[in-house]
Amino acid sequence: MITLENLEKWLIAPAETECLEFKEAKTQFDTTKLLRYCVALANEGGGYVVLGVTDKPPRRVVGSQAFPSLTALNDIKARIVEKLRFRVDATELQHPDGRVLVFEVPTRPVGQPLAFDGAYLMRAGEDLVPMTPDVLKRIFAEDQQDWFCQGAH
Repeated sequence: MITLENLEKWLIAPAETECLEFKEAKTQFDTTKLLRYCVALANEGGGYVVLGVTDKPPRRVVGSQAFPSLTALNDIKARIVEKLRFRVDATELQHPDGRVLVFEVPTRPVGQPLAFDGAYLMRAGEDLVPMTPDVLKRIFAEDQQDWFCQGAH
């Protein structure tokens, strides 16, 4: 359960991490961008996309009108499942400085990188980039067992 206390801790974090992404999104947020961030975060172990908070430190809550109603929020959650084939939870927080939306992204399955529009995405600083071959190779190898480590049957 995401709370205002979680948000306060995140606001004072020195920098965004692989699992924490802030977006101002005062009036709206692009659905495709949200889908891309969900894929990148899932590929890197899961995390949170926080709308209604400034990107740059010192971070502050500015409020967000993105996905403004329960219906709109349920619609974007359904769209995420439809497009990405995994569920993302969304929590609406009423902060004194405005509404904050937190999308909680699960980690990807073992050995399976996730793609959006044909690209396996990861974060590189502030950008989303295609995964490098070494990263993909490491993920694909996660669920492979070494045949020589198996006991004789």
